[in-house]
Amino acid sequence: MQQVKPHAEACDRNREPILEVLLRHFADRRRVLEIGSGTGQHAVHFAAALPQLDWQTSDLEASLPGIRLWLEEAARPNLPPPLALDVRRGPWPREPFDAVFTANTLHIMSWEEVRAFFAALPRLLAHDGVLAVYGPFNYDGRFTSASNEAFDGWLRQRSSASGIRDFEAVDALARSIGLALAEDCAMPANNRTLVWQRQGAG
Repeated sequence: MQQVKPHAEACDRNREPILEVLLRHFADRRRVLEIGSGTGQHAVHFAAALPQLDWQTSDLEASLPGIRLWLEEAARPNLPPPLALDVRRGPWPREPFDAVFTANTLHIMSWEEVRAFFAALPRLLAHDGVLAVYGPFNYDGRFTSASNEAFDGWLRQRSSASGIRDFEAVDALARSIGLALAEDCAMPANNRTLVWQRQGAG
């Protein structure tokens, strides 16, 4: 049976607002690793808008066939084949990237997985590396909207280890590995795009 190319409507809705932020912070980047590429839609869109970037997709093995369908259709030279990657076990790429991007993943991961993701970044990011994270966040321990509170409840029903993360806790993980917050940008539908950069970058 021929596989149907996966499609997420949310990617169609959020790709342009995310791209506006990436254009500010990824314009001088050359190699980006995307963690949890999902369908592959974001990768195709961002690789087209940022042609100087080699956009490396990655996800759990089960997601790779769908990502490949998107990449094969796009046929872009800056979209290498996707990597199988589990944040708990790797295998992590050995070569450094000057940017890492992830969207709608931290609230799906357990907190232990979020910590494992950040623990891997010092080996992944170049000396001036940039990290961009898209998704919903709580601030001061509070939901930013009723819809986010309902979404958090749905996440925790599905998996008790999931849930919307507190910005302060995630920022503390970033600071603990030498990343400084460069931008916290409001996105549609009560989401944020957070950007950190390695401190001491010239």
